[in-house]
Amino acid sequence: MPEPRRRARKHSGELAGAFVARRHQLRMTQAELALLAGVGRSTVQALEAGKDTVQLDGAVAVAEALGCEITLLTRAGSPVPPLGPI
Repeated sequence: MPEPRRRARKHSGELAGAFVARRHQLRMTQAELALLAGVGRSTVQALEAGKDTVQLDGAVAVAEALGCEITLLTRAGSPVPPLGPI
């Protein structure tokens, strides 16, 4: 059986940096962002630290509180359209 392909997660730092930059742009503290997003401050800290264990719903809530959205892209950089209602 072939081994699964493992790659370094090089994009988590970019995502973390984007969250930090947007929060600073809005002049918010981590605590204020957490309150606005309805998540714990530890979730904001984990996202901004680039942790791989943050739950997707927490990341989406923080992105929305920052006035952003998380978009799935192909490796070529094209957005993947949502499936719609299931």
